Order: sequence, then structure tokens, then C-alpha cells
Amino acid sequence: MKTYSIATIPGDGIGKEVVPAGQQVLEALARASNRFRFEFENFGWGGDWYRAHGEMMPADGLDALRHKDAILFGSAGDPHIPDHVTLWGLRLKICQGFDQYANVRPTRILPGIDAPLKRCQPDDLNWVIVRENSEGEYSGVGGRVHQGHPIEAATDVSIMTRAGVERIMRFAFRLAASRPRKRLTVVTKSNAQRHAMVMWDEIALQVSKEFPDVGWDKELVDAATARMVNRPATLDTIVATNLHADILSDLAAALAGSLGIAPTGNIDPERRYPSMFEPIHGSAFDIMGKGLANPVGTFWSVVMLLEHLGEAEAARQVMDAIEQVTADPRLHTGDLGGTATTVQVTQAVCELLAASARHPAA
Repeated sequence: MKTYSIATIPGDGIGKEVVPAGQQVLEALARASNRFRFEFENFGWGGDWYRAHGEMMPADGLDALRHKDAILFGSAGDPHIPDHVTLWGLRLKICQGFDQYANVRPTRILPGIDAPLKRCQPDDLNWVIVRENSEGEYSGVGGRVHQGHPIEAATDVSIMTRAGVERIMRFAFRLAASRPRKRLTVVTKSNAQRHAMVMWDEIALQVSKEFPDVGWDKELVDAATARMVNRPATLDTIVATNLHADILSDLAAALAGSLGIAPTGNIDPERRYPSMFEPIHGSAFDIMGKGLANPVGTFWSVVMLLEHLGEAEAARQVMDAIEQVTADPRLHTGDLGGTATTVQVTQAVCELLAASARHPAA
């Protein structure tokens, strides 16, 4: 029997509720299967760790994760700690430390979800957003001088390298080629950013020649927001810079019904290091500890984790259970207009996985 070693990092806020829920789903899946099991190790890094130790995670924390098969992450963010400290001290430290350069965010309208695009059919919104996850606007290059004085100045420099852009473009074209529509939209802002983004465009054109079966187009990021709302069926796979994709993927999740259902994977495609999977909803301290968090984004992240491990059938089982749960309005949490709790949604998914083991599909 295959054993997978999974690191769980709940982080902050509702991450402490949805990550244990995700672990419960994986454990229910393992009980329903005789092919694999999971060994979990939990790491209590985040805001509480910072208050106790002065850092979001230990300096040697990456060594504790390095040999795991995957990481299930909750959220980083604490109202009592500056956001740049929580983000750079935990999530980005892991993403950049393990060169998880491809951030992948699938988006579609799940059964039973009342999405805001009333003219949109569910099949019209079925996207995967690929976010460059290692450089660009979030390279961390810059600084502040003369703080507090009238001449104070601050810079954040976007750094793009040919190697970094080439590898995310190839990843995106390869992903687009694996999807039925074989369609890629390259998001840019080269009309205003005339150096790095022009290089981004040039490399997209060069890499496109390696994928003659993929149809592709280019869209300015501001126009892309309107296209996502007005013509969602014209999009399929989307690739964008670190900042642009960060923004567009939250819009995509909202258009699909809620940030609470949206997953993401921080992927090292070369599999040198463990990849990390997380919901995109953030720490949501306003509902922390109330049992109201929607765990579906975490469960969909579990699906991506399973796919990354090569357990395609297990991933399909979990996705089927998720869709059965979202199709039932009684199991909608508050972000979807319902009154269900985190525990109720988790229990429903686990019961469906157990039932599928008792009554496998013919």
C-alpha cells in the first residue's frame, strides 16, 4: 500500500478550521481505498508562532518540509501583524524556497451555485488561470529611504527573467494543450510597461511555435477583466504575471460564486520539491472560530493535491462528492447564501466518499 507524507500548515484565521477539514476528507478517502494511506505532520506556523518566536516560521522550516510528498496550506494573515510580514514570512517563503513557480487556479461554476453572471451558462465559465509565482511584481526587490521625511521614497521593482518567463509560458501552453479546447490567452500590459512586459509578449510568441496545436491570443489585463465578465466563453486557459493573475483569479472566483470554493496549487513542475495546495480565500478573521467557513475551496485543493500525486481516480471521487454537496442548497455555507456549517459540509463529503466505497460505480 502506498503511503503519502503530507505536511499540514493551517496558518491563520479560518485556515485552522478548513485544513483539519481537508485532512478529514483525505482520511475518509484513504479508509474507502485499499490502495494508499496518508501520514500527516502538522506545523503550527503563522501569526501565533510569530507572537511566540518573532518569526512566521522557523529559519530552518523548509528542511522539515523538503521530503514531504505535498503540503496542504490554510492561510497567512493576521490583523495584528502587518500583511507583508505574514505573507513574506510564511507563504512566499515556502513558494520561493521550493521554486513553486507555477500557481494554478481552476475556476468553474459548480452544480447548485448561484453565480452572478446571469447570462452565463455553467459551461461558459470553465477556466484555468496560470500565475507566474516566483518573480515579476512580487520579486521582493526594492526598498525605502528617508522614512518619515518629506523626501521619503519607496520602490518595488518588478523583475522578469527570460528563464522565468519561458518556463511559465511552456507550462501554460502545455496545460492548454491538455485541455479539450486547446486555447490559451496571454495576459499582458505591454502598452504601458514597455520593457519587461514587451519581453513577456516576445517570449510568448516564441514559445507558441513549440505548440502548433494550441490556439492563442493576447489580451491587456484591463481588457481581460471586462472579457471575463462579458465574454467568459471565449476564455479557457489564461497565463499572467504574479500580480495580474493574483487579481484576475479573485475576480474569476467571485464570478464562479464565491472565493470560498476556489482552490490553488503552487506547483514545482520538475518535482524537485513538494508542491503546496491551498484555498484562495484568506484568513477571514471576521468568521474565525464560528464554524462558518466554507471548506469547499480546501476540498478542491485536495483534488489538485491528489492529481499531482498521480491519484486521478481518487481525485475524481473527491470532486464528485464536492459537486454532490454544492448541488444541495441545504449544504451551502453563508458565502453561498446558506446556513450550513463547516462541520456539516465536511461530514457530507466524508459520508459520500464512504458510500462510494460501499457502492462503487459500475
